[in-house]
Amino acid sequence: MKKILLPILLFTASLGAQAVDLKSEGRDPEYVSSIVKRSEKIVDKLGIDDHAKAKEVINIVANRYFKLNDIYEKRDAKIKSAKESLTGEAKNAAIDAAKNEAEASLYRSHFEFPADLSLYLTPEQIDGVKDGMTYGVLMVTYNSHLDMIPTLTDEEKAQIMAWLIEARELAIDAENSNKKHGVFGKYKGRINNYLSARGYDLVKEREAWYERIKARGGKI
Repeated sequence: MKKILLPILLFTASLGAQAVDLKSEGRDPEYVSSIVKRSEKIVDKLGIDDHAKAKEVINIVANRYFKLNDIYEKRDAKIKSAKESLTGEAKNAAIDAAKNEAEASLYRSHFEFPADLSLYLTPEQIDGVKDGMTYGVLMVTYNSHLDMIPTLTDEEKAQIMAWLIEARELAIDAENSNKKHGVFGKYKGRINNYLSARGYDLVKEREAWYERIKARGGKI
C-alpha cells in the first residue's frame, strides 16, 4: 500500500505547484518592467537557490502588484465618473459604493497571495516577501522600540509585535508607499498609547534613547 501511495502523493504535490504566468497582457511594458524589477529585489533577499522556483515566486509577487493596481484603478475610475456625472447624495453614494467594492475585492484576494506563495516558500520566507513589500517597517519599528525602552517586558514586546504584524497585513494591500507608511503610523500611535497606559514616560524614554544613540556614534 505504501508503494502505491507514494507516487500518488508525489503526483498530487506536483499538480499543486503549476507554472505561474506573468499577467502582463494589455499592460504598459515599462510598468511591467518596473514591477518585475521591484519583485525581483524582494525575492532576491529570500536566498532561493533554484532559479526556476525564484522565477515562479517573482511572478506571484508581480501579479499581486498588478491585482492591487487593477483594484485601485477601477475604484478611481468609478469615483471620477461619479464626480463628473452626479451630484449630491447620488454622487456620495456612488463614491462610497466604489470604495466599498474596492475594499471587498482587496479582502477576497488578500489571502490568495500567501496561499500562492506557500507552494514555493516557507512561512519565514513568506514573511520576507511581506516585509519587502512594506519596506521592512515592521522590524525597524519593533527594534526601535526595544532599543528605546530596554525594560520592556516579554508581554509588552509580544503585544507590539502582534500589532505590527497586523499593520503589515493591512499595509501590503495599500495603494502606494505613503499609504503603507500611514498604516504603520496609525499602529505606532496605538503602541504609544499602550505604553503610556503601562506607565512609560515616552518623552523621557525617547530623550534618553537619543543620548544613547549619540554616545555610540549613531545618528538620529
